[in-house]
Amino acid sequence: MTSTHSHRLATLDDLPALRILMDLSIRTYIGAILSPEQLEASFEIMGVDTSLISDGTYFVVEHAGQIVACGGWSRRATLYGGDHTTGRDARLLDPATECARVRAMYVHPDHGRKGIGSLLLALCEKAASSEGFAKLELMSTVSGEQLYLAHGYLIAERFEVPTSTGVAVPLIRMTKRMPEPSKRMCWGCIGVYWLRHNASRFVQRASQVS
Repeated sequence: MTSTHSHRLATLDDLPALRILMDLSIRTYIGAILSPEQLEASFEIMGVDTSLISDGTYFVVEHAGQIVACGGWSRRATLYGGDHTTGRDARLLDPATECARVRAMYVHPDHGRKGIGSLLLALCEKAASSEGFAKLELMSTVSGEQLYLAHGYLIAERFEVPTSTGVAVPLIRMTKRMPEPSKRMCWGCIGVYWLRHNASRFVQRASQVS
C-alpha cells in the first residue's frame, strides 16, 4: 500500500461503489481461473453483506477519493455470501470457543499486489483480537488462496458449493490461530507490509535522482 492510500470503516453510502468494485474484482480475478459458467454462478454466493457495515466491521481502502479495496471480519456465524445468499446465520459467535470470520475481501485489479490485501487482513485480525477472538475462519475463492496461505491460514477443506444455476463453485475453507497476545500484530507491523511492497520503488526513485 502506498502513502496515497488510506483506510476507514465502510458506511451504507458506500454501497454503490462497493457493488461496482466487487463485480469488477470477481470478473477479473475469479474469471481468470473458473469457467464462464462458474464465474456467473459465483455471484449467487458472493457480494455485499450490509450486516458487516451495520456491525462496524467492514473496511474500505481509498485512493484519490475512490474506493479501491474492501474487506472485513464478523462476530456472526455467516461465513460467506451477500445479502441475497441463502443459508445466512446472524448468530453471535462465542470468542472463547469459536472463530471470528474474515469476510468479503475484494481489491480493484489496478491496485493489486500493493499490499492492500495484507493491510485488510491485519486490520481484521487486530479488530477480532480486540474482542477476544483467538481463531479466525474464512471461505476463500480459488483466486484468494495464495494470499491467505502467505499469512498463516491453513486449508481445512476444499469443496464445491451448489447454486441454483446447476453449476457448482469451488471454495476453500481456511482457518488461523492467532499468536498469543504478546506476539499479536501491532500497528507498527502494518507498516512492514507497506515497506515490503514499496521499498523497491524508493530504491528506483533514489537511483533516478542520483
